[in-house]
Amino acid sequence: MASQHRKPRPAGTRVAGIRTPALATAALTSVALLSQTATAAPSTDDKPSVEEVEKKVDDLYRQAETATEKYNAAKEKTTKQRKQVDTLLDDVAQRAQKLNDAREELGSYAAAQYRTGASAPDTATFLLADTPQDYFDQTQLMGRVTERQKGAVDDYFADQAETMTKRQEAAESLQTLTDSQNDLRTAKATVQKKLSSARALLSQLTAEEKARLAAIEERKRQEAVRKAAELAEQQQKAAAEAAAAAAQQESSDASGSGSTGSTGDTSSSSPSPSPSPSTDSSYATKAEKALAFARAQIGKPYVWGATGPDSYDCSGLTQAAWKAAGVTLPRVTYDQVNAGTTVSLSSAQPGDLVFFYADVTHVGIYIGNGMMIHAPKPGTYVREESIYYDGESSIHSVVRPA
Repeated sequence: MASQHRKPRPAGTRVAGIRTPALATAALTSVALLSQTATAAPSTDDKPSVEEVEKKVDDLYRQAETATEKYNAAKEKTTKQRKQVDTLLDDVAQRAQKLNDAREELGSYAAAQYRTGASAPDTATFLLADTPQDYFDQTQLMGRVTERQKGAVDDYFADQAETMTKRQEAAESLQTLTDSQNDLRTAKATVQKKLSSARALLSQLTAEEKARLAAIEERKRQEAVRKAAELAEQQQKAAAEAAAAAAQQESSDASGSGSTGSTGDTSSSSPSPSPSPSTDSSYATKAEKALAFARAQIGKPYVWGATGPDSYDCSGLTQAAWKAAGVTLPRVTYDQVNAGTTVSLSSAQPGDLVFFYADVTHVGIYIGNGMMIHAPKPGTYVREESIYYDGESSIHSVVRPA
């Protein structure tokens, strides 16, 4: 009887301890969903990796530096054009005053002629007309004036024509100045936009990500130092070989010339092997002054567009350093790169300028042993650093400026 009160077991509920297909399906579905969630979790916000952030920030700083050099060029151009415009406007003002004086003198001539009856009453109208060329056609009028008066009229015409030319020149210069000022504003806005983007990216990093970014930069720094040491070793080896060759040549000259050893000493110094035009003592003296200035700026902040004395950008620093040595360099990197003799990297000597990137938008001053002093980028300070700070491929050229 008890069996009659049992509820029938649903088909497929359990067979030999195995879960039903419905429960198994639900369980598998849950596992699959959890698995998908776990797999998708790291990329739900599509946040860039630290490496991607580093590359993007570096690119933005590079772009900002390019815009900075354009800003520097536009600023320099604007300054020169403003001086030119001021000079032209002063010249026009002086010429206008001279014309006014001449008109008064011509008026006095006409008044005198009228009083003496030497000319018709309308002579003054002709002489003081706004378009004096008209009365040149009046031959009978010109016959009544003295040679002195005719000279005054001729001078008036010449001055008036020259004044009109200068006024036109001043107007064109003003337009060019306006265009340069617009370029200046555009370059400035570009720099600020790039720097703001870089700061925004960095501000989004967590403390852990910032630590990872610092570790990446430290590895790059160590590699750059290693490459600098390699270059220093190569340069020292080349210098030792050059010195040995020079000594051997001197010895050979001395033994071959006998009593003329002192002459051989002098001649051996000029043809001695040299990898570059680097043995000029005057250059070394100037380079020492430039380097002394550059070292004194270490610790001062990088500020785009700055030329000192409290802050610098990269080309502002190199320009100021060589100015301290009595050498005038252009303001921007892509002009500085042409202001000297290009030498090989292996022949680089203290004082040489090291340029970076295909578009020549960064520069530092070489101090020897693969190291340089430069103003790196916004948020940093003037410092000593390996010339390989951004990789060997970033080095564009080496230039000796004096």
